[in-house]
Amino acid sequence: MTSTTHSAANALTRFGIGSDNPGGYCGEWLGGRSRIESVSPIDGRPLASVEQITGREINVIIERAADAFARWRDIPAPRRGQVIRALGDALRDAKEDLAQLITLETGKIIVEARGEVQEMIDICDFAVGLSRQLYGLTMPSERPEHRMYEQWHPLGVIGIITAFNFPTAVWSWNAAIAAACGDTMIWKPSSKTPLTAIACTRLAAEVCRAQGVDSAIFSLAIGSSSDVGEALLADPRIRLVSATGSCRMGRRVAEVVGRRLGRTLLELGGNNAIIVTPEADLDLATRAILFGAVGTAGQRCTTTRRVVVHKSVSQALTQRLLAAYRQVRVGNPLDPDTRMGPLVDTGAVKDMMAALEQARAQGGRVLFGGEPLSGSQYPGGCYVTPCIVAISPQAEIVREETFAPILYLMEYEDLAEAIHINNDVPQGLSSAIFTRDLLAAERFLSAAGSDCGIANVNIGTSGAEIGGAFGGEKDTGGGRESGSDAWKQYMRRQTVTINYSTELPLAQGIRFDSE
Repeated sequence: MTSTTHSAANALTRFGIGSDNPGGYCGEWLGGRSRIESVSPIDGRPLASVEQITGREINVIIERAADAFARWRDIPAPRRGQVIRALGDALRDAKEDLAQLITLETGKIIVEARGEVQEMIDICDFAVGLSRQLYGLTMPSERPEHRMYEQWHPLGVIGIITAFNFPTAVWSWNAAIAAACGDTMIWKPSSKTPLTAIACTRLAAEVCRAQGVDSAIFSLAIGSSSDVGEALLADPRIRLVSATGSCRMGRRVAEVVGRRLGRTLLELGGNNAIIVTPEADLDLATRAILFGAVGTAGQRCTTTRRVVVHKSVSQALTQRLLAAYRQVRVGNPLDPDTRMGPLVDTGAVKDMMAALEQARAQGGRVLFGGEPLSGSQYPGGCYVTPCIVAISPQAEIVREETFAPILYLMEYEDLAEAIHINNDVPQGLSSAIFTRDLLAAERFLSAAGSDCGIANVNIGTSGAEIGGAFGGEKDTGGGRESGSDAWKQYMRRQTVTINYSTELPLAQGIRFDSE
């Protein structure tokens, strides 16, 4: 038995996943007729199959989630927090098995998979505290003997659409916060990672049963975009759709949900740049760029895709990056010494090769890597070497997000030019500057600086902490998840005015009586 097969057997057994599994959950498991197979990009082996639900089952799931909401919203928020605390404890107990399953389905290295589960645990901890802090403001009234304040109520059923690259963490960002806010949810995961979704749903269901609450709070809907995705978008019972994925997908979500005046929370593409100034610590910058560009095999929305380096230090930084890239070990992500696993599937490899072909046609020079890897050491056809390309910032390809480990190097002469290059792409998720120049750092962070939702100084573009609101601008969609006051998107605001006098004065001094 290979190590991959052994890990699969252990992880699948831990979560009760068999060879064939129903793909819908709403307090009970529902299956469908068509099946999808989860195939590991590590070696091309099938892990298990999942019965996709159809329009009939998704209607049942929405109805059950709506029924569960009517009861869940009336449970005091601190009590809801106790359920989320128990979910965090269940994730702690299952951390290693769940990490193994994430690696098997996505190909991300095991240390990153463990980090993803830890992120889920951390957001549960955050949500437990949040459950006692869903507070509104008190405002002074202009009318005597009146009190005015705002309060926040649960919103309803939330639709959560997630991508393959963080198959569990993004769900937890939404699920833990939404549950604390009193919402129920329906999760539509990527069809490339259905088993991790089933595992998390089983954990959540066990917790709900132990806590004596309806497990339809955490519902699941694995199915096609046409059957399940469109139903979630169009149904008015889904009060908010939180969607993570491509810009093309996000436009469809915004169009359909907006047509019925529903809410959307969109986390879409990223084309993230790091500016390196002449004063930068180049060793520090190299480490950040390497992790940002190679981590998760370049398949993060926060992946470092562009490095904008001052001409005076361009050669020195390039040599450091080439030396660092030569040391990256590509291989089985379950091996603790591996630093980059496979891409998610052969289609991702083809997309990478096509992007490199375009880069060459547009004047780019491949300085390192960019080759598919084959042979017994690289089964499954999904392995590549990470790639560095020297290219002009005017090349059209650098405006696109290719979900692969391609790093574009480009030069600048003054900071205004560097900031322009950083901003001159459709996406606006994450950005960073490496500098010891205080004025450069502050300019980068100013209103005239980076136009991204995330702007860092002397740290890379990836690895966001859960305490801050995560999201970006422009084609990234404008949504915010996780920390800060992102919780407000999952609730409805209500402004309250109380008159404790015997008079009825009107605002703005208006008189509307017979005198």
